[in-house]
Amino acid sequence: MKQEFNKGLLLTSLGSFWWGFIGVIYFEYVSFIGHVELVVHRCLWTAAMLILTTTFFSKWQIFLKIISSKNNLIGLFFSGFLIFINWAVWIYAVATERIIDASFGYFIMPIISVLLGYIFFKEKLNKKRIFSISLVLFSILILIFFNLKSLPWVGLIVALSWAFYNLIRKKINIDTDVGLLIESLYILPFALIVFYFIAKNGFNDFNLSNLSFSLFLILAGPMTVIPLFLYVRGVELIGLGPTGMIFYITPTLQFILGYFYYNEEFSLIKFLSFIMIWIAVIIYLKDLYEKN
Repeated sequence: MKQEFNKGLLLTSLGSFWWGFIGVIYFEYVSFIGHVELVVHRCLWTAAMLILTTTFFSKWQIFLKIISSKNNLIGLFFSGFLIFINWAVWIYAVATERIIDASFGYFIMPIISVLLGYIFFKEKLNKKRIFSISLVLFSILILIFFNLKSLPWVGLIVALSWAFYNLIRKKINIDTDVGLLIESLYILPFALIVFYFIAKNGFNDFNLSNLSFSLFLILAGPMTVIPLFLYVRGVELIGLGPTGMIFYITPTLQFILGYFYYNEEFSLIKFLSFIMIWIAVIIYLKDLYEKN
């Protein structure tokens, strides 16, 4: 039991580290090709890799069972739209030096998920969670009141898209990676159309004349799928409570990279807002720890 817990702890930590550090470094490095083409490559190669993993792990029977349900198909259509928004806005944040704003989104996302759980699933809220939610909402109001331009709308879209995505997936309750494959297949035709027009107009950076860089762009698929596999497997081994705490490795690393490595601007108003967010996170994590 302890060995399984330690393994889950390691896998979840690796997944969170990948999202917060390796993923940021990779996508920022290739962001010079433009965020539109980069989003297209992420969609294309994520779908390709998920087809390979579904084949390797012999999950096509699960795939067929999932798509036989009309409710699953409708739910996955909307969750696919949300995950596309999340990917696109996050890449835009990385490409336009808004990594700190994106980290803001991932700091508040679990707390927003708690609020959505209360609204849609009637999950109980204790005093600590109510206080955490109130602090998050108050921090957003401060940004709006003092300087609307400083509002990290990128972070808000990242948080809301991911929180509502998790809400739909919780409602459907199907195999994580096969569900993501179906979502990716919904996105795939649009990604191919955009890629066609990019290539037709000579704006594509993916071509056989620069094979090494083209292969590097294909890594957008593994960069998306591998941390997901690590994190989900960790959740299976140790549960949502501990992994919910470990997840905060991701926005913490994103914030550190954005501020210290990429020298992004961080105003006093944002700093005050982040302090409230961090207090809310500490209260939320303390509550999670006490429940587990």
